[in-house]
Amino acid sequence: MSDPSADDAQVGRYRDRQTVYAGLEGTPLTTPSANPRNHHQAIADPGGCPAVGIDAKLFVPPDRGGPVPAVIIVPGSLGVGPNHEMHAETLVGAGFAVCVIDPFGPRSVVSTVANQTHYSFAASAFDVLAAWRVLSDHPAIDSGRIAAQGHSRGGSAVITAACRRFADPIVGAGNGLVAVYAVYPWCGQQFRDPSIGSTRVRAIIGDRDEWCSVQEAQAQINAMRAAGGDAEIRIVPGAAHSFDRYEAVHTLDDASVAPNAPTTMLADDGAMVLPGSGQPDPGLTDRDGFMAAIAAGYGVRGAAIGGTDGQPELFRDDMLRFHERLRT
Repeated sequence: MSDPSADDAQVGRYRDRQTVYAGLEGTPLTTPSANPRNHHQAIADPGGCPAVGIDAKLFVPPDRGGPVPAVIIVPGSLGVGPNHEMHAETLVGAGFAVCVIDPFGPRSVVSTVANQTHYSFAASAFDVLAAWRVLSDHPAIDSGRIAAQGHSRGGSAVITAACRRFADPIVGAGNGLVAVYAVYPWCGQQFRDPSIGSTRVRAIIGDRDEWCSVQEAQAQINAMRAAGGDAEIRIVPGAAHSFDRYEAVHTLDDASVAPNAPTTMLADDGAMVLPGSGQPDPGLTDRDGFMAAIAAGYGVRGAAIGGTDGQPELFRDDMLRFHERLRT
């Protein structure tokens, strides 16, 4: 994947921005996370993975009347952008506590659009659970009502964090997110056992998404449902990737994507199973999977992002309806 324009990519560390959403100034947090090389290491030895402190900011409404529900917002390959900040402000204004995490700054990453292997997808999911752990100990937060909302790569992260095969070794059996809102998620890696326990999962994606496979997202949600989970998906007609953005749909001509590549499965211990192999290999990494997809001819140049015709408003309303159930 190629670099977006400088205006699109995250500029500087989110922690250094002045952030006031719905009249509330964010409180800086550092969430102790990790940099596992793959899902297998994260599951087999979560305490032995290289440590990293992830930047975050927490916004807690005043006059709470008791602990409040919280939403963790996880950005995609461009880092924390105007759309994520807009959603944070909307949710804070609606009375939710919001924690925006910045996985890029502490890792000295500007964008993963050109190179998704700056850090692993397992690390992205680890970040989500690390944020959950910090929030669950916060006196202003109801630990039983913490949700996560992830966009694109962040959507992949929150879906993985919902899977018990991944979450149980890291935060303990049955602990973790009560709900996950996966926004145009990349679902190119999926657990063979996608059990999500009591976590509620909703995915939303446009039917014209050129970055992520709509069919893979459908397969992921249907597999979760078949495993007994509360999972659903909404497909938005005519919507491109990042349709929650208030910007015209436009193509990044140099973007390199592979939405039609076969899914890489993950064994119960997180070992990757490359398409055509059938054999789990704990030594494989994301790069191995991406290179195999390119070698098989699935790479495509050019992909569109942006929202139009009321799509950002549609997204906002869907987001609020989903998180409203946190109040009950």
